[in-house]
Amino acid sequence: MLPAPDVAADASGASDGSVIERSWETPDTFAVIFDRHADDIHRYIARRLGSDTADDLMAETFVIAFQRRRRYDVSHPHARPWLYGIATNLIGRHRRAEARRLRALSRMASLPEGREEQAGPEDGVTSTAEAHGVLAGALAELPARYRDVLLVVAWGELDYAEAAQALGLPVGTVRSRLHRARARLRRALGGPEATTSTAPEKGTDHG
Repeated sequence: MLPAPDVAADASGASDGSVIERSWETPDTFAVIFDRHADDIHRYIARRLGSDTADDLMAETFVIAFQRRRRYDVSHPHARPWLYGIATNLIGRHRRAEARRLRALSRMASLPEGREEQAGPEDGVTSTAEAHGVLAGALAELPARYRDVLLVVAWGELDYAEAAQALGLPVGTVRSRLHRARARLRRALGGPEATTSTAPEKGTDHG
């Protein structure tokens, strides 16, 4: 689903909101939104559910977005929060699979050195480091409402306002859930700091 050259050139520099509004009458224009954001959405889903599931859910995310494009508030110039919200809702149908995957990654990380290949390929949050295994286990034990907020900020790289828009929550609720999620991870990791990403946080209040 790639935009035709003339469509892409015509939409070059236009905000996501403008592109989506244009797609109301010229549906092919919506392909520009896919071209801009598909890789990020796929990466986010893959980190949570694995690459195989990500292929299908990324495609479904954009099918739903296309079907709902007339409901989009075109005053919002950036569609990323909207798309991450759709993707997170789809991930919500796979809660048990996500928790099982995180627990499996935690177990894999605790295997004696040299046995990782017998357990299968690693993906997303995991590595052979014990700390990553502990982190995966801690993420698995988080209530879904905390995990969604934490990961859409840490892995989706949304700020608090964008996370609130994506999840349909007040900003204050996002801050509260993020604070509680981080506190649980700190306890699980046994240290003063716990993070799911090395990237700097966005937003002025770090809760």
